Amino acid sequence: MYFDVFLALTGLLLLLLIWSLRKPRRSAAAQRGMSLPDECGSRHTSYLPQIQQALAVADYDYVSQRGSRELFRRFRKERRRTTLAYLAGLREDFQNLLGLARIIAVLSPEVAALQEFEKLRLTCQFRWRFEWLRLEIWLGHARLVDVSNLANVVSGLSVRMQKAIKELGERAALASKLGSSLDGRGVHPV
Repeated sequence: MYFDVFLALTGLLLLLLIWSLRKPRRSAAAQRGMSLPDECGSRHTSYLPQIQQALAVADYDYVSQRGSRELFRRFRKERRRTTLAYLAGLREDFQNLLGLARIIAVLSPEVAALQEFEKLRLTCQFRWRFEWLRLEIWLGHARLVDVSNLANVVSGLSVRMQKAIKELGERAALASKLGSSLDGRGVHPV
């Protein structure tokens, strides 16, 4: 009995090791390269007003009352497709920001842009809300407040990354200034 449990746990750990050593798939965003830090993670904000309009209840009511059944079906299908495309862009922005957080952590562990536990919590929160919202959109029950809440998660992460980049730049400028002042006094840093 104990031997079977031991073998099962050993097999599970071996599978986890193999899975963790695999080469990660690169997303389309990663293949294109990261965008500039100023625009990284904030592209979704420019499209939010259109998505708000796409989910407006008044539009659905108007088309259902004035248009044909076929027009309403096509209208709903296009709005669903547009909102799902927005969600895909939102997920891409989130992934880009997580990649940026990894880069910042490597460059300056003191800045600690996103602690590992916080990153895990935020990733789980985003993915849960993302999948739930996708299901709601697919069923035709998406609410504007849910889309806005998901966009706010990405916006909050974007603000944190911009703050971390600013702090990293300030530290680099201070180190450069300190290095040049030491160099001017005849003391050369090793």
